[in-house]
Amino acid sequence: MTVHFIGAGPGAPDLITVRGQNLLAQADVIIYAGSLVNPALLDKARPGCEIHDSATMTLDQTIDVIQTAQAAGKMTVRLHSGDPSLYGAIHEQMRRLDQLGIDYDICPGVSSFSAAAAALRIEYTVPEVTQSVIVTRMPGRTPMPPREAVAELARHGSSMVIFLSTGLLNELSADLIAAGHSPEEPAAIVHKASWPDERVVGCTIATLATAAAEQGIRSTALIVVGPCLTHSDKVSRLYAADFSTEFRQASL
Repeated sequence: MTVHFIGAGPGAPDLITVRGQNLLAQADVIIYAGSLVNPALLDKARPGCEIHDSATMTLDQTIDVIQTAQAAGKMTVRLHSGDPSLYGAIHEQMRRLDQLGIDYDICPGVSSFSAAAAALRIEYTVPEVTQSVIVTRMPGRTPMPPREAVAELARHGSSMVIFLSTGLLNELSADLIAAGHSPEEPAAIVHKASWPDERVVGCTIATLATAAAEQGIRSTALIVVGPCLTHSDKVSRLYAADFSTEFRQASL
C-alpha cells in the first residue's frame, strides 16, 4: 500500500488539487498538520476514516501510525500545508519510510507563496525588472547555511518571499538594509493567504516589525519584498502584435 504525501494548498479548501482531493476521499487514515492545514479539508474524508493531528505527534509516533495502517492494509494520506516540498518537513519522514521499505509518493500542492502573489495582485517575474524569485527564511531554531543568509541573498535585488520569519522582522529589516535595500522600499506582509481571514499589510522594509505588531500578526505570514512590488510599467512582449513566436507571426 502506497503512502500519499499531499500538499493541502495554502488554506482555502478549494485550492487543494483534484488529485489531492481524490486521494483524501479514498484514505483510510489521514495524518494532517493541524497547526497549518485548514480543518475544513477533513470534510472530504470518508465516514470512518481514522484522523490524526500531527501537531501533537513526534516523528516516531507518525511513523508508528503509518506502520500500523500498512500492517492492516489501509491507505494513509499524510496531509501537509502548501506544497510539501517547501518547508514541509517530509524529508525525514521519507527517509524513515525508505528504511522500512514502505512505498510512498508525493502529490504537489499550491504553495502559499503563490497565494500571496494572488492576494497582492502581483507578478513575481516582471520583464526587465526581475526574473528570479528567492524563497527563503530567517534563521531561528533551524539554522541557515552561511551561504544562504538573507543579507547575502538579498544582494541579488530580485523578488523575495520570506517564510517562517514573522517573529524576526526587526532582524529581517536589518539584513535587507545591510544588503543595500532602502529602508523606504515597499514591503508586504500576507497573513494566512487564501484563508477566510486573509490579511494583506503594506509597509516598508523599515516598518515590517511595527506593521506586524499593529495588526497583531505573529505567525502564519509571508513577507514579500523586491522590485515585484513597484508596479513597474515594464510589461511582457509575449502577446504584442509585433512580436513573433513559434505559433504566431508578427502582424505589424
